[in-house]
Amino acid sequence: MRGKKHFGELAYVYRTRIPIAVPPMFPQFLWGGEAEAVHLTFDDGPHPEWTPFVLDQLGERGQKATFFCVGDNIQRHPALFDRIRKEGHAWGNHTMRHESGWNTSHFTYLRSYLECEGLTSSGLFRPPYGRITQRQARAISAQGKVVMWNLLTGDFDRRRSGESCLNSTLRNLKPGSIAVMHDSEKAGPRLRVLLPGILRHLDASHLKSEALDMLR
Repeated sequence: MRGKKHFGELAYVYRTRIPIAVPPMFPQFLWGGEAEAVHLTFDDGPHPEWTPFVLDQLGERGQKATFFCVGDNIQRHPALFDRIRKEGHAWGNHTMRHESGWNTSHFTYLRSYLECEGLTSSGLFRPPYGRITQRQARAISAQGKVVMWNLLTGDFDRRRSGESCLNSTLRNLKPGSIAVMHDSEKAGPRLRVLLPGILRHLDASHLKSEALDMLR
């Protein structure tokens, strides 16, 4: 959008690891987590096939994660949203209809945020696609925490295999990582390989995935 200043999805979008120079440019966002743990996060759910798959995998390994949920999907699948909460995971706001902040008016974007926040009430927000304007970010940061990431698994990319996503993720996964995956139809074929591989690696490395702290 011409004349707008943007945050988020820049030239590094397809890099697995976010360059260390980027987070200090936007210190109001959360880019990394606790140094003694990793933080697996899942965007775009709840989904009737892939959210149960993720929850089953996490439950078998005793790991916790954070789910950034789309409001429309919460309304379609309320029992899955309840399961996320009951099983001890964290959750956050991913807008009501997965709008890109770059292509959505300020008023419309904030209305979508507030609608979804009425369902999630966690104080955590992740902008879809990582696309958010300065004005949108200021308004949302006044009410909660904008959560970005420092590790992009690439599971959304249909050009890649699950093995490719897993290999690049494991090369970059380390304590303090906030890793992005997606419990969605689009990411599912890669997620089926990626998530079990990550969880096996965490077990072998004696690492835990912890849910992000919510502000509610």
